[in-house]
Amino acid sequence: MDEASNIMPSELPIEHHQRHTRDRTTSFNSFSHFKSGPSKHMRPSTHRNRGSNASMKSISSETDYSEIIAPIPRRHLLQTSQSLHWLRVDTSSGDEWLNRGVSPVSASSVGSSFPNNRMGNRLSFTALMEHERTAAGPSSTAGNCWAGRQFVRWMHRNNMKNWVIPSAIVASTLVKWCIGFGTYSGHNTPPMFGDYEAQRHWMELTVHLPVREWYTYDLQYWGLDYPPLTAYVSWLCGRIGSLIEPSWFTLHASRGMETGGSKLFMRATVLVLDLLIYIPALYTFVYAWQGTRSSRKRHAGLLTLLFHPALLLIDCGHFQYNSVMLGLTLLAINAFAVGHDLLGAILFVLSLGFKQMALYYAPAIGSYLIGKCIYLGPIHGTRLFLRLALTTTLAFVIMFTPFLPPFSPLSTIAAPITRIFPFGRGLFEDKVANFWCFTNVLVKWKQIFASREGILIKASTGLTALGFLPGVAALISKNVQNDSVNVPPSMAPAAPSSPTPILPLLPYALLTCSMSFFLFSFQVHEKTILIPLLPLTLLLSGAAPTDDVFLWGALGNNVGVFSMWPLLKKDGLGLQYLAMLLLWNRLIGHNPFKLHYGYFVGLVSSVVHTAIVLLHLLEFTVTPPARYPDLFPVLNVLICTPTFGLIWLWSIKRSVEVGWAISGLPGKREKEGPSSAMSAASATSSSAAFGHSAIRGETGVRAMSLGYASGRGRGQADARRRALVVSAGGDREH
Repeated sequence: MDEASNIMPSELPIEHHQRHTRDRTTSFNSFSHFKSGPSKHMRPSTHRNRGSNASMKSISSETDYSEIIAPIPRRHLLQTSQSLHWLRVDTSSGDEWLNRGVSPVSASSVGSSFPNNRMGNRLSFTALMEHERTAAGPSSTAGNCWAGRQFVRWMHRNNMKNWVIPSAIVASTLVKWCIGFGTYSGHNTPPMFGDYEAQRHWMELTVHLPVREWYTYDLQYWGLDYPPLTAYVSWLCGRIGSLIEPSWFTLHASRGMETGGSKLFMRATVLVLDLLIYIPALYTFVYAWQGTRSSRKRHAGLLTLLFHPALLLIDCGHFQYNSVMLGLTLLAINAFAVGHDLLGAILFVLSLGFKQMALYYAPAIGSYLIGKCIYLGPIHGTRLFLRLALTTTLAFVIMFTPFLPPFSPLSTIAAPITRIFPFGRGLFEDKVANFWCFTNVLVKWKQIFASREGILIKASTGLTALGFLPGVAALISKNVQNDSVNVPPSMAPAAPSSPTPILPLLPYALLTCSMSFFLFSFQVHEKTILIPLLPLTLLLSGAAPTDDVFLWGALGNNVGVFSMWPLLKKDGLGLQYLAMLLLWNRLIGHNPFKLHYGYFVGLVSSVVHTAIVLLHLLEFTVTPPARYPDLFPVLNVLICTPTFGLIWLWSIKRSVEVGWAISGLPGKREKEGPSSAMSAASATSSSAAFGHSAIRGETGVRAMSLGYASGRGRGQADARRRALVVSAGGDREH
């Protein structure tokens, strides 16, 4: 505590832009004083008692409201700030309060009860962290000097704040268009060509054939194998293209069409769908999930998402429409974040209806909704469950209506289902960075189980279920744990109009489930890595550059792009591959080869990126032997698969940490007894009285646990724990 008292306001950097001078943080003991205004007996900020024992004594045993305790800021405060906005700190307490990385204790308690009180805004943790970075030297601030933030800062300082998002969208669209100037999948490679021809062919057949023949027509030449929403979008694009130039989609005669006009139209369809679905989803995500951050940080996070390298290379280079599926899923997540569960369920059904790979997210989303039904109790929970079941069923029925009587014979429905789930294709086709291809180097699965494919399907299903079980269990168990608190009926939530306290677990559960599917499931392609990369990049966009979430996210994205290198090289997209990696890493300010001392992920990142560079150099200088033509793709798998496995394990670890921050360890609530239930109920009612989410009152104090988990120095951590316990005790007394 002596060290804390040595940090005086005069030593801190001057804060501009109408920020009030902050000279102290407050303890919970002084909150009751603030209800009636600042105490007239408050000591001046320059007179501080420097006796730590006396300070602790005065806070724990006396009601000396003039004593101020300021915990010593360390690196873990960055993680606390990052975890705080994932813990859904409310956005209604004023811009200046929310745009600062303040103490989670004061943010969750003072901000919810006293949103306009200046006494809680005296000494921000942002200023303390800036003071520590300045004292540490330029190495500690290097992570902030990244192109995205520099651009956003320049726009804000030049009174062009409102132009940041439009200019970022225009810039990203221009980059996508430049990527499209290159070749694509199957360019000039008859007779089957590639994914570009498959998408064009589906537009051709949906325009000219009746619905009942869409999934049975000429299956040997790019038969339609995506769900009905893809077919409907293909029909719409084919209709529009036929109005412009009918020859582009003439049945049979247009196969292999690669004219300049047709390629321009096909590339334009990707950009238009991206602008209509994916970019609005990113925009709403930044404001729905990161509303506690400043506008600069939200804009910087949006830049990180807009230039996602893997998605841009596949959709705008290789040629696909993955942004539609990912955008619909992201819109569903955003709907859950604001309490619109029925809308979110419909949007996720649409995502499943566009590409069946959205099933990778289904365990996490289904568990979140089931967990919310449990959390709401038997009345509201049962009502929400029935509404979700009815809404989801109706959405699927409407989507498949053209394949059902009276529009088509009942047998027609079997064709799309068998095409959507192609178990007959085998365990895997190409060299993909997952468990099966990785272990196939030593265990030849296809040869051992040549006539027993069913065993491999069952093994794949079992491993996938075991892989996503931790994420599913975390979502449901935490809701059961929260529901176990005996809150009086008069204080119970009145309606399921807000998200549950376990909402911060959803991004990690999405990552755990999708990565489990990618590593262990059946018939995985290189491009499927885009699905786990979405939640990983969403987490990265809200993290500080020195946080392990940021480092794992950057590593996962770089390795994800590298895992698709054999595919991109085959498509002739080597230049685009290199340019996007350099651009994105520069944009987020990440140096892949910088060794981050004290971080396991920093060591892993340095080793993995060094291996990637060496493999590229080896590939350009050495010809693989004729006996091993797939030598370099196999080495690619051997580098990428362990990295994806570590990210999967890390997501499970983070789920445990965030779950603890939300609800504590299992069984803790039962030991606390009725008094804690009443305390939680009073916090909930207090938040509701001021128009704030009840989540704040339940998660604020324990949010600090994530910071303590990574704190430096036992003595310092113990001092902070004592201060937190004393503050929490004072809050209960008042």
